[in-house]
Parts: sequence; structure tokens; C-alpha cells
Amino acid sequence: MNDAPLLYPFTAIVGQEQLKSALIAVMVDPRIGGVLLSGEKGTAKSTAVRAVADLQPGLRVIELPLSATEDRVVGTLDVERALSSGEKRFEPGVLHSAHNNILYVDEVNLLDDHIVDLLLDVAAMGINYVEREGITHSHPCRFALVGTMNPEEGELRPQLSDRFSLSVTVRGEGDPAARAEVVRRRMAFEDDPVSFRNEWSEKESSLRARVEAAKLLLSSVEIPDAIIETAARVAIDLEVDGHRADINMIKTGRALAAFRAHEAVSSADLVDAAEIVLPHRLRSDPFDSVESHLSERLQPYRSHG
Repeated sequence: MNDAPLLYPFTAIVGQEQLKSALIAVMVDPRIGGVLLSGEKGTAKSTAVRAVADLQPGLRVIELPLSATEDRVVGTLDVERALSSGEKRFEPGVLHSAHNNILYVDEVNLLDDHIVDLLLDVAAMGINYVEREGITHSHPCRFALVGTMNPEEGELRPQLSDRFSLSVTVRGEGDPAARAEVVRRRMAFEDDPVSFRNEWSEKESSLRARVEAAKLLLSSVEIPDAIIETAARVAIDLEVDGHRADINMIKTGRALAAFRAHEAVSSADLVDAAEIVLPHRLRSDPFDSVESHLSERLQPYRSHG
């Protein structure tokens, strides 16, 4: 008997379009990398992460506790046994369970910087290497890293936040009607989760099918040269350091295009991608005024390419 609690449907989440886009993009193409969700408590961050995983058959959310040590994360090697008998005995860590799943870190800003850096390195390489006293072990380790944080409890170092491919600031709904709908849906779910999930099952199935179709389409989505040049212009105009942002704009734009069943990445796909790739890379406070102006600054590019 499965006693796991029923999850709130992803499609029933009110608003939060950029949050949804970011999570869907990494479901379509996990190689995009990590997603950083920042905002006050009670804004559906963890609900959305668990709900999007529920859309994918067999996909699990592996949660990393803040107290995790490096050995607990990467796994351990029994050095004594290896030296005495030649047997290389590996005790798997959290990263072994995270392979082909979502690795979720709540309050990632409170996690030791060294562990965050380690997670981002493994996510980028797709392989977890463990070395102890000259003895090594490795295993495939591809996962979607999702970190959530409340900036009021402390910021993530800029060097680390830049390593997350996507960033979304999540806020409570400002429209009274939307806020009322949040309450109505949540109350209905808590009163009768089975009936509520049944009510949303058709939309969940439709979204699940779209994501699966997007995965199949992804590699064939054309990336026009004009779109790549537009991404470069955006990065230069907004004074973004390095080339990581340009690459992530293209990867994310392609994932969104695949999800939208586009044969090629459009300017709209690219700009929508830029809005979740750039906020934490701009030089102003990424959790204050930048997001309110970024959409306006990107608007001229919607008709480019």
C-alpha cells in the first residue's frame, strides 16, 4: 500500500508563469542546469518542484538536507578494504540517488558554499567522481538541480548564484481575484485531494504529453544564426559578464520552443528564456529592481531575428 501524500497538481498552480517555464524547461532538457527559486515562504516554490516531478513517470525528488557532509553527498570509499584486499567498495551518497531525478535543496543559501559548488560541478559534468587516497570511483550523475531560498534569510554568493542556469523570483499574487483563486483551489485540495486531482487530471495528462513530445522534438529544433546573434546582443547590451548567459539563453530558448512545438527558436522563445536566465546575472540587485525592468529592456528584441 502506498501511503505517500497526494501532490498538488502542477497545472492547478495559479499564475507564477516564469516559475512554471523554468521548471518545464529543465524537464524538457535537464542539461540546461540548475534552477534557483527565490522568494518568501508560501509562494508555491516547493509545491511546484514536487508537482512538476509528478508529471514525469518514475521521476523522484531527492531532497538534500542542509546538514549533509561531503561524504554523505558524493558517497564514500572503503580505503582500508581496497588496500588490504583490492576490493573497491563504494557506499553511494545522495548524488547516486539523484541520477535521472530532481535534486532539491530547500534554503540552498544556508547550505555550505563548498557543497553548493560541488553540486554545481557534478551537475555540469554529469559524472560524480569520488577519490580517496589515490583510489577513485565514478558513476553517471545527471539530474536537475533545484534550489529554493528566502533572500531575507541570507543571500547566495554571486559566484555561486551565477552557476545556476535559471533564476526566478517568486512573489505572492498581487491581483485580488488571483489571490482568491489560490485560496479556493488550496481549500478544495485540502478538503478532498483525490477529487481535486481527478478534476485536474485531464490538464495534467495534456501537459505530461507536451513535455514528452518536447523531449523528442528538442534535438531537431533549429537555432537560426540570427537568434544566436540576438542572444549575443542582449548579453552585451545588458552588460552580462562571460558567455554562460548567452549559452543558457540559447539552450533554454530551444527547450521552450520544443515545448511550444516550434520548428525553430523564435525571438519570443529567446526573450522568454532571457527573462529567466538573466535576472541573477545583471549587476544590480537581482532580487529587487532588476526584474521589474528586465522585461521592458528585452521588449525590443521580441521582434528581432
